[in-house]
Order: sequence, then C-alpha cells, then structure tokens
Amino acid sequence: MSNTPKLQLHIPTPPGRPGDEPTFNHLEIPSAGSVRRPDMSTPEAELRDLPYTLIRVLDDAGRAVGPWNPGLTADRLREGLRAMLLTRTFDERLFRLHRQGKTSFYMKSEGEEAIGACQSMVLGRDDMAFPTYRMLSWLMARHYPLVDLVNQIFSNARDPLKGRQLPILYSARQYGFYSLSGNVGSRFGAAVGWAMASAFKGDDKIAIGYIGEGTTAEGDFHEALTFASVYRAPVILCVTNNQWAISSFSGIAGAETTTFAAKALAYGLPGLRVDGNDFLAIWAATEWAAERARSNRGATLIELFTYRVGGHSTSDDPSKYRPADEATKWPLGDPVERLKQHLVALGEWDETRHQALKTELTEAVRAAVKEGEAVGCLGKSKPSVREMFEGVFKDPDWRLIEQRRELGI
Repeated sequence: MSNTPKLQLHIPTPPGRPGDEPTFNHLEIPSAGSVRRPDMSTPEAELRDLPYTLIRVLDDAGRAVGPWNPGLTADRLREGLRAMLLTRTFDERLFRLHRQGKTSFYMKSEGEEAIGACQSMVLGRDDMAFPTYRMLSWLMARHYPLVDLVNQIFSNARDPLKGRQLPILYSARQYGFYSLSGNVGSRFGAAVGWAMASAFKGDDKIAIGYIGEGTTAEGDFHEALTFASVYRAPVILCVTNNQWAISSFSGIAGAETTTFAAKALAYGLPGLRVDGNDFLAIWAATEWAAERARSNRGATLIELFTYRVGGHSTSDDPSKYRPADEATKWPLGDPVERLKQHLVALGEWDETRHQALKTELTEAVRAAVKEGEAVGCLGKSKPSVREMFEGVFKDPDWRLIEQRRELGI
C-alpha cells in the first residue's frame, strides 16, 4: 500500500478570476453551418453526436449558412429584433429605477434576449412556457403590456399579481407564460406534467420548460427527464447555460466533464446544443423539437449556450468572482448585434432605422414607467390587504373569516 497514491479531491475552477485576463480558449466552437440537420423523425440512437457539437447558423459576416437555416422572412427577423431590443431597453430603465430606490429587486436578461423572443415566436399561442427569470423577451415578443410589467415590478396597487410575487417573477397565462418561481428547478417538472396532461387529454398543445445550468445539479432536473422519457411527454426542455449560476461557474454543475445537452443521452432523449446568441439557430432547433413533440415522438433537451453579461441580480456583484471585462470577450458575440448585422447584410435594415427603433422603444418604456409611477412605486402604493385572502381557497374556512374580521375587511 505504500506505493498507492493519495486521493485528491477535484474542485472545479473557472478559467478566470477577478484581475485575470479573460479567456475562452478552452471552448470548441464549430464554424457556422457545419452541423448536420437530421430529419426530426430520426431515432434517438442516430442523433448521439449532436449533444457534443454546437448548432450555428449565423457566420461572422452575418450570413445565414448551413442546413439549420430556417429561411425566415425579413418581417419575422425584424419582429424578433424589436422584441429583443425592447427587452434590453426595458431592462436598462428598470435597473436604473432600482438604483433610485423605486423597486426592491431586478434581474436583467442582457446577452440572453434571443432565447425568449425566438422561442415565443416559434411556439403557438396556446402552448405553455415554464420560464426562468431571464425570459422577459418571451412576453415582449407577445406584446404584453409594458405598464403591467412596471406595476408588477413596483408591487403597486395595480400590480396584476396583487403583490404576491417578487418583482420580475411574472405570471401571464393568456400569453403562455406560467408563473415564475425563485425555486427554478420546480418549473421543469411542472412543464413535463403539463405536457403529459395535454397528451392524456388528447390535446394538441405542447410545453417548453427552462432551467439554468446550475440547477441541473438538483434532483428536479433528473426527475423531469425521467418522466419526460418514460411517458414521451410533448415537451421541449431547455438548459440555459449562461456560464454562471450566481457566483458559481458552470463547472460546478459538470460543464468540465461533458455538455449539458449530453445529459439527455442517459434518458434516451435527443439532445441539441445550440448557439444561444444566434436567433436563427435557436429558431431552427426549437422548430425541430416542437415538430417532434407534436408528432408524439416525445421530448427533446436543448442546451442554449450563451453568456450572462450582467450580474445575477441587483443583489449580485460579478466583479467579485470573474474578470471585469469577460463579457466583452465572449466568442459568440451579442445576440442583438448579430441579428441586426444579419438584417443589414440582407439589405433589410440600416443604422438609421435601428436608431429610430431604439428611440421609439425608449419612449414607449418611458411612458409605461411614468404611468406606473403615477400609481406608485416601492412603498408608495400597495395592493389592497384584502387580496391576501383571495384566489387561494374556493370557500374560506373559519380561520380566514376570523382574520378578515380582525382586519375589518
């Protein structure tokens, strides 16, 4: 036994810490258009190379290349660009309002706007998304009223959720947007259950669920995949791998060992790994998975490979755990700029129109904020206390009746 080496515990370490020169040399990024596109009816056993590559459509010149090009019209592309740019404009304004003390909490979507906007446009109005908190662009793509978002964030008297959710934990059933939860993993299983219920009823609606790469280390993720596989649930399961789960980098959840898309293989599910900053690649992969789900071929796991540009939330300071300029070195670029570049390359967009759109969206956000502020921001206006007793029990029991009496309502 004297020659036996001592055991050593491996602790994953990110490639850069504060003060280091950021690098992404460890990433293998295939060229745009190089990944094969099998028919959606292909058996899972013949798809097992796909989790280990990266589906890309837009090249460095903004051209759409390869078999995954969805061939979208210019109008659809401009619609997507508008939703993404509106999300970023709204985020920047509401983030500043938090710093002014007008709301208690905020989380930005910067760098991830293509995901929600694109998948919202691909799926049907009656399908259901079970989102994480960087999915604001889903609502923007479906024209959810800006003032309702503002009122929810302010938790004021016109908050559509009656003060029952933290700011940015939206819920909008009529927009196919299931209630958000701070316990992110809980919604993954809910997406599978909703999809199973749709299949059980013989309906035609599918679900899409989201989870961050850090949450794949929790049991919710594996339980959801088990049920999705066993019951061939008509669901698309998305892992948004934005490299950081609060202050823990993706290696803590297993990114050093394999891809997150490859976790599908253990469950007999197809796994796709997609450039999450490429609007066209996301569209094509989502369309492929949706067609598979609607044809009773079951679930698909999609890893959306992207980067969280800002802090995890207003309670987080990323300069404490990663290089300050790491976001600027992300090799897959900015999703808004890449879609803009593609439209320009097509001759369907230019800088003048882009600046005019930014001005229009800035004014729309400013007007919504002004309307929300007139109702009241943090601490200046609140939903009625009466709302505490509504919408939970069909018939209140004696405890609720007594509590209402004590409050005089």
